[in-house]
Amino acid sequence: MIQGIFYARFFPQEGTKIVAQSPPGCIVPEPGVSKPSLFDFSVLQEYIIPRKAFCNRYITVNDPDGKYAVLGFPVSIPSPRYDRNEFIFNFGLVVECEAVADQIPYERVVRRLAVTFAEMEKQNCYLSQDPARYHLGGSTGSLDHHLYHQQMQQHILQQQQQITASTGSLGGGGGSTSFAHRRPIESLLEIIKEDLNNYGECMIPVDDANTINMKLFPYHPTPPEVKGWHVPVAKMKFADIVDPTWDLTLQRVVAHIDGVSDVRRIAFNADVSLELTQLALRHLLYYDTILLLDMFFFGACYAPRPAMADFVANIGGMVDECANYVCIIGSHTNTNLSSPSHSPHSGRTKDLSSSALGSASGSTTDLANLSSSLSHSNAHHRISNYMLIKLMTTFCVGKTVTEWLKGHLDAGFEVLRFVDVRRLVQFGLIKGLLYRVHKYVISKQYLAALATGQTRPIAGGDPLQKYTDGRHTFDEIITEQNLTDAEIMEKLKSFPAPAGDLTVLYR
Repeated sequence: MIQGIFYARFFPQEGTKIVAQSPPGCIVPEPGVSKPSLFDFSVLQEYIIPRKAFCNRYITVNDPDGKYAVLGFPVSIPSPRYDRNEFIFNFGLVVECEAVADQIPYERVVRRLAVTFAEMEKQNCYLSQDPARYHLGGSTGSLDHHLYHQQMQQHILQQQQQITASTGSLGGGGGSTSFAHRRPIESLLEIIKEDLNNYGECMIPVDDANTINMKLFPYHPTPPEVKGWHVPVAKMKFADIVDPTWDLTLQRVVAHIDGVSDVRRIAFNADVSLELTQLALRHLLYYDTILLLDMFFFGACYAPRPAMADFVANIGGMVDECANYVCIIGSHTNTNLSSPSHSPHSGRTKDLSSSALGSASGSTTDLANLSSSLSHSNAHHRISNYMLIKLMTTFCVGKTVTEWLKGHLDAGFEVLRFVDVRRLVQFGLIKGLLYRVHKYVISKQYLAALATGQTRPIAGGDPLQKYTDGRHTFDEIITEQNLTDAEIMEKLKSFPAPAGDLTVLYR
């Protein structure tokens, strides 16, 4: 959000001064305004109107306290009509000094203000003949109204004489006759700030011939690469928003996003090339409409994260939300429930499910909101919060999901009768409660050959060799080589390498 907006100008005899600001007193003190300024103007003064080398380019500077950032585009217009043959000004914004990504949408606004007013100054001296206050926070504050009026009239007359001498005439639209039909800069700045903060756009007539049109566009970071072994999970119901005018490839891909199928399977089922499928999914990632998770296997290992403490404490009704998502009603899975809301703790977690234990329909609706409507229907089938917490907290490194299931079965609890295990794991991954423990294979001989640059691809050699550098997960090998985990382990036993050369790591 814009905290302040200002127009600064360099005066040949007085230096950098703030000519207009909104809200009043946000940059320099004003008479009758008791609210303190956002930052000390004297400290950042040399950066608001910087040296000539930094003019005509976008610059940002943070205040010493690190609370606010000043975004500006100082403009220098060389011309013999001005004192010192140069006119320097800057329209700047003051925003909170948060993530850099939050400042990016305002860069276009600052550039647009600079370009628009620079062009208006070149056409009819819009800024240099401004009949408003000479500057704020300077000596004019102590002048009486009559003396100040005389000073401004002399200044405008002086500017007009200089322009007439250098150009011959001001043209029909320039000169003091336009002052009566133009909007004061103070009111322009106020309207720009309010409209951008409230509506994200503004369209403001400046005078008879100029209008300021600006719009804030949200910034989305570049999405990560989509791999063939990733599983996309929808965060909204695409069936409600898909339009026939959408890209045909995207329509095909979206129809097969179910939270279970991996990217290669989606590409095959949609009859779309893998490259185009990955491109379409990156497009959906860019607009934050899907998540990427890892493949789910009963032979995979999962371990708890520190955020598990929030689940145990049932903060925000997280356990109830989990119950509505994972508990099996009667003999059928809760397929009408939406995906769990994404937790900030999970960051960019990735999971993929190849097990067919239920389908994950996508929606941004929080599952916790459905607990009241479903509490009656599953009152006789829903397991207790204690048991759900026990199930979630017993995942650990070195124990596969199959071993985890067998442990609970030996303890007398038939997990598969009451809980969709794939959904339970998926809920933990999305909420940042669990993380996937990946499996890697490392060949010491192959690593030594890579380090010395002696490794060469061998025609007809073992296809698993390129995966033995410790950078490729078993998920990648499974997807690209169409092998199961057990088949990979069998092939590694017959891998052409000295005894003890191969090591399987879990991390």
